Amino acid sequence: MNLTVCIGSSCHLKGSRIVVERLENLIQTHGLKDKIDLRGSFCTGNCQTGVSATLDGVYYSLTPENTERFFIEKLLPRVAEKTGE
Repeated sequence: MNLTVCIGSSCHLKGSRIVVERLENLIQTHGLKDKIDLRGSFCTGNCQTGVSATLDGVYYSLTPENTERFFIEKLLPRVAEKTGE
């Protein structure tokens, strides 16, 4: 599963560093390092929203405040679906 977070200048100003750090911690805490490939990317062209992220090609707008909710509501169910857990 591929999770890409924009780290371009606009997203950086909106908190992409914090978003990435929180995602790294959540992935590690849930033991998903071998199931989720977290990557950074420069500008994805969605600068008008929050921190741009794509999960297997599906776009999401993240903030430091909604990152954990995104992880629980969107990412964990996809991991379970893909692994049959």
